[in-house]
Amino acid sequence: MSEQHFDVLIIGAGVSGIGMACHLQRECPGKSFAILERRQSLGGTWDLFRYPGIRSDSDMFTFGYNFRPWTGGKVLADGASIKNYVSETAKEHNVEPHIRYGLAVKTADWSSAEKCWKLTAANEATGKTETYTAGFLVGCTGYYNYDQGYKPDFPGEADFKGQVVHPQHWPEGLDYTGKKVVVIGSGATAVTLVPTLAEKAGHVTMLQRSPTYLMPLPSMDKVTLGIQKVLPAKAAYRLTRARNITVSRFLYQRSRKNPKLMRRLFLGIIKHQVGDQTDMRHFTPSYNPWDQRLCVVKDGDLFRALKAGKASMATDHIERFTETGIRLKSGEHLDADIIVPATGLDIQMLGGIKPKVDGREVVLKNKIVYKNVLVEGVPNAGMIFGYTNISWTLKADIASEYLCRLINHMDQRGMRVAVARDHGNSLGEDTVMGALDSGYVNRAADRLPRQGTHGPWKSSQDYLADVKVLRFDPIEDGYMEFDGKKTHASEHNLRGFLQPLRSALFGA
Repeated sequence: MSEQHFDVLIIGAGVSGIGMACHLQRECPGKSFAILERRQSLGGTWDLFRYPGIRSDSDMFTFGYNFRPWTGGKVLADGASIKNYVSETAKEHNVEPHIRYGLAVKTADWSSAEKCWKLTAANEATGKTETYTAGFLVGCTGYYNYDQGYKPDFPGEADFKGQVVHPQHWPEGLDYTGKKVVVIGSGATAVTLVPTLAEKAGHVTMLQRSPTYLMPLPSMDKVTLGIQKVLPAKAAYRLTRARNITVSRFLYQRSRKNPKLMRRLFLGIIKHQVGDQTDMRHFTPSYNPWDQRLCVVKDGDLFRALKAGKASMATDHIERFTETGIRLKSGEHLDADIIVPATGLDIQMLGGIKPKVDGREVVLKNKIVYKNVLVEGVPNAGMIFGYTNISWTLKADIASEYLCRLINHMDQRGMRVAVARDHGNSLGEDTVMGALDSGYVNRAADRLPRQGTHGPWKSSQDYLADVKVLRFDPIEDGYMEFDGKKTHASEHNLRGFLQPLRSALFGA
C-alpha cells in the first residue's frame, strides 16, 4: 500500500473542488495538491444528474467563478454546458493533471504528533487501498448522498405496474413519449422536469403536498448581450454579476424583513403568468418567502405547459400507489405509466466520511463552524459550503480565497497547525443551512454541523458581509490557535470603507 504526500488534499472534483484547486494555483502557486474524486469524471452534480431539462437554478453570472467570466447571454444554463464550463476552467488553470479519479475516500485521520492528515481511499477499479497524507485538507463534497436520493416508502408502491424513476438516477434512453407521467414534488427538480417531459409525454401531472414560491426568469439576458457589445468581456461580466447579486440580495432581504409584502408580489407575478382561470391554491405556499428556496421557472415554461393543457397540478396527499397510478387522500386517482419521485436529496456531509482527530471521531452535529469554513476543534481542515439563498459558487469562491489566505499566513510565520477554538460556549441550535425550513434540511438536522449564536460562529448568508470577513478581516482574530497558541485580534486596515463593497460586486 503506497503512501503519497501533498501540501493540500481536496476531496471532490465538482464546482467547489475545481474552484478550490484553481484558487490554489492562483494564490498558492508553490503548493503541491491533489483532488481525490470518486467518480470517473469531474463536475459533481452536473455530471451525476442526467434527467431531462437539468439546468441551473441560479443565474450563471453569479454561479460562474469570480476569476473566469461566464460568457454569452444565457442566464440559466443546461447541465452539460455547466459541466463543460467547469471542465474548461480546470484545463485553463492546469488543474486536470492533479485529479485522481475513481478513488472513494474511506477514512480521514488527523495526527497531532505528525501534524498531518492521513487518508485512505479505495480504488474502485482495482479494489486496492491507496494512502495519502497532507498538511491541509479541504472537503468539497457538497451536501448530499451521491449514491441515492431521498424517497419515502410509499404505501402500495410494489403494486404499481409502471416504472418508478428517481431523478438522481435517470435511466439513459427512457422513453416517455405519449405516456402519462406523475412527478411527485414541488421543488426545483420538479419545476424543471414537468415542462420538459410535457413536450413529449401524453400528459404530466405535478403532484405536490404544498406549493412552492415560483419566479419566472428569462433564459437569455438581452441587457447583458447589449453590454457585451460595448464593453470588454471581463467588464461586462463584472457589471452583470454586480447587478444580479444586488437584485438577489434585495429580494432575499426584503422577504425576511417584510414577508407579507413580498408574498403579495410573488403571488401577483404568478397570477399574471397563469391567468385568471387557474386555481391559485396550487401556487400559494403556507410559509413565508425564503423560508424555503425560491424556484425559478425558465422562460415561464411551466406556466405555458399548464395553460396548454399538456401538464396539470394536484395539491394533495398520497394515500397509496395502485396498479395504474396514485390514489390521493381526496379520493382522486392519478393515472400513470411513469412515476417520478422528485422528493429531494439525502443530506450527507463530507461524502459520508467520518473524520477523526487523534483517534476520536468528529461528530459534526456537536460542532460549530467558524466563518462557515472551518469546523471548531478540527486542525488544518476546511469545508467549502456554498450559499442556500443565492448562487452556491459566490460563497465557494470567497471561502477558497480565505483558505488560501490562511495557508499563506501560516507559511509566512512558520506555523504548521491552525485550529478554530470556541472559548465562549457559542453552540446554537441552527444548522449551517441557516433559516431554511425545507424538508430535506429538517430530515438531516442530526447530521449537520451547527452555527454559533454570535461572532464568526454565526452564519450570515450575506455575501457582502462574508466578503469583508473572508477577504479583509485579519486571520489572527482571537479565535484561531496556531501551533497550540491562542492568538489575539490584530489591527487591520480594511483598505477604506468602500473597498469590501467594491470587491464583492466587481471582483477581487
